[in-house]
Amino acid sequence: MTAVRPAPTVAVTVVGIGADGWEGISATSRQALLGADVVIGGPRQLALLPTECGGDRVPWPSPLRPAVPGLLAAHAGRRIAVLASGDPLFHGIGRTLAEILGAGSVHVLPHPSSVSYACARLGWPLEDTEVVTLVGRPTARLAAALHDRRRLLVLSADAATPGEVAALLRDRGFGPSRMRVLEQLGGDRERTTGETSADDWPPPHPGDGPDPLNIVAVECRRAPGALRLGAVPGLPDEAYEHDGQLTKRHVRAATLGALAPAPGELLWDVGGGSGSIAVEWMRTHPACRALTVERDPVRAERILRNAQRLGVPGLRVVTGAAPAALAGLPRPDAVFVGGGLTAPGLLDACWEALPAGGRLVANTVTLESEALLADARRRHGGELVRLAVAHAVPVGGFTGWRQAMPVTQWAVHKTSDSSEAVPGTAGADT
Repeated sequence: MTAVRPAPTVAVTVVGIGADGWEGISATSRQALLGADVVIGGPRQLALLPTECGGDRVPWPSPLRPAVPGLLAAHAGRRIAVLASGDPLFHGIGRTLAEILGAGSVHVLPHPSSVSYACARLGWPLEDTEVVTLVGRPTARLAAALHDRRRLLVLSADAATPGEVAALLRDRGFGPSRMRVLEQLGGDRERTTGETSADDWPPPHPGDGPDPLNIVAVECRRAPGALRLGAVPGLPDEAYEHDGQLTKRHVRAATLGALAPAPGELLWDVGGGSGSIAVEWMRTHPACRALTVERDPVRAERILRNAQRLGVPGLRVVTGAAPAALAGLPRPDAVFVGGGLTAPGLLDACWEALPAGGRLVANTVTLESEALLADARRRHGGELVRLAVAHAVPVGGFTGWRQAMPVTQWAVHKTSDSSEAVPGTAGADT
């Protein structure tokens, strides 16, 4: 007979609240707040509570996450309520508490999120609207979401965010995009600005800026002649700043296909060059993570600029020579080796770092490195492919083919007891 496990004890009740304050929350949420011995929240949220909420009011310290365990421990044994903006599990404190305490110890009472309110005001279907938060995150991450005719809702950090969004749109070739700012959604001070383009977004005037509690609605419009960046790997080579060390477009797309990124996975891009493989790995999904190892400090700085420009400012760059620079790095789900294959021990170090289920892809154009890949295939299995790309170019008054250097690629999938080839073929061009 299977024993019945007791239900976990609820340690914290998280109450969502909007700009409409106490009047806008449910009777259940009010009861939780009235019965709490201590209420924790941001100063703005705590100010929305009436005097009959007699519990101690404790503002969150900054930085918040490291302080959470100690703050909760200081009030152990008391009835704790936490205030959150809107839906606590949508870019809110609810996630942090669930990760620290466990989902069974957190009871969430949600309120409509600002995104739900904004879609209701705009008449936008929520499922067709992409949400990008800039709360505590760099504005550059918005660039990865810019596609012609795409609708975006940008969660603002403060009153300066709309102007920063407009500046980024102009800089990335999306100046004609239509913008509106929705303020204090759900409250008596709710306001929606008139629609204007990012090109025409007014400069800030003292005392006449947006309310700090705002969300920016963007209908993306690409400017004529602006470089088009697709949603899949294989961005135009012109999208990158580089010194010639760039995995070229067609081969880059095939390489990412062999690496097979999935949400939440971590890539090591060893011998980063311009960082194009790591950048496009991260662009496949917001949860994808990557770090690139590059020994040249000038190229390392260039990688950072490319990551900012293309909307993945979270790309981590490790400046140093592999394999020594690999020591202590978080374990990868996939590894791409685009340079430095002849460094003693590099390929073996990358292989050993991979867990079961990990993928390794290595590209080369030299005979010396090709011999290393052939030996690696003999030891670990996988697939050895040669990829050649040619481009049509003028030949006098006619047109002919100009062949790029052929690339040899080893692609392998590490299993718990053997190695097998990654389905499909791929390669890289330097």
